[in-house]
Amino acid sequence: MSPSDLFLASVLLSAPVGAPESVPPPERWAAVQEAVHRVAVRLEILDPRETRYVLTRAEDFQADLDFLRQRRADLEDAPTLADAARLPDKRLTADSLQFNRAFRKNLDARMVWEADRAASLAEVVRETDRLYRLWDAVREAGSDCHYVTYRRLALKKLRDGIGAEAYQVGDLPPCVPLWRFAAAR
Repeated sequence: MSPSDLFLASVLLSAPVGAPESVPPPERWAAVQEAVHRVAVRLEILDPRETRYVLTRAEDFQADLDFLRQRRADLEDAPTLADAARLPDKRLTADSLQFNRAFRKNLDARMVWEADRAASLAEVVRETDRLYRLWDAVREAGSDCHYVTYRRLALKKLRDGIGAEAYQVGDLPPCVPLWRFAAAR
């Protein structure tokens, strides 16, 4: 594979979705396929495991290229996978999610027994569920069993959920609304 193949792959992937492309001739197919795979993996719009399914047949060239172009557009503002290394480890994340669900279960029981406080408890439930979704995004981003694109979307969901500044400095929220504990004193 030559530098010109990598350049061609970059150009093909940066074109808008739907821009028509000619299928490479059979003698160039393998080089173009390898170059597009390599560039797409480097751009984190294709998981290495997906190379077995994407851009494998010449007759699917346009459809697969548009698929990758759409992914590039969808992930344009998503953090890179390197950010996942800054997240808490799997054990802490799992413990946080487990505690969140136990706390949520306790809230459900309290809503039955404390009907007079149902409105305020419902607000705590919403906060707890929001925190669960954020910590679930932490889990998804840190799980290497997911494709790189799914993990990047989880990072984006986390960043959008906590704000760019908090995300940048790694300021994750608690797994349950701790501010409610201080108010109860």
